[in-house]
Amino acid sequence: MTQFPTPRGPAEVAVHRPAGSARCLLVLGHGAGGGVDSPDLVAVRNAVGDHGVVVALVTQPYRVAGRRAPAPAAHLDEAWTAVVTALHKGRDADLPLVVGGRSSGARVACRTAVAVGAAGVLALAFPLHPPGHPERSRDPELRTGIPTLVVNGDRDPFGVPDPSDGVEVAIRPGARHDLRNDLRGTSALVIDWLCRMNFAS
Repeated sequence: MTQFPTPRGPAEVAVHRPAGSARCLLVLGHGAGGGVDSPDLVAVRNAVGDHGVVVALVTQPYRVAGRRAPAPAAHLDEAWTAVVTALHKGRDADLPLVVGGRSSGARVACRTAVAVGAAGVLALAFPLHPPGHPERSRDPELRTGIPTLVVNGDRDPFGVPDPSDGVEVAIRPGARHDLRNDLRGTSALVIDWLCRMNFAS
């Protein structure tokens, strides 16, 4: 785990490298109340290493400081942008950049994808709306113009986005917001998408 300075305090980053040659840099953020040890993030991290993907798991400054309540969206975006920019200027500068995360982390990745120069977005358990409030849709955040994969459970109380141009939606049967059902199947969907986008082998 390495600390990265950001305008909102230090973030922490854990980088996992494939045994062979690298094909892309995948930077993932955590949900609002959780960490980078959530089962879906860990499953994806473990699975994609065999396919030439460098994975960087980013812990936001508010979590590093020991707080569970998330920072305001603008603060999350600012810290994330600083970390992703620094990561992609380093050892992996020549690799395509894919950003993503689960839940709140997916929203942050979508909102900042254009600014950081991402070539793809991976959104796990994208929270389309607050539970019980479908009128408060966050769908516009997904419409970045960048190839995006959304993986959501069909029983997610936060809703499931509809696919559209550039946005693929993979629905996990029986899964709720934590995506704990069939982690291997979820990882296989991610690998398939990364390979089809030429981000993995």
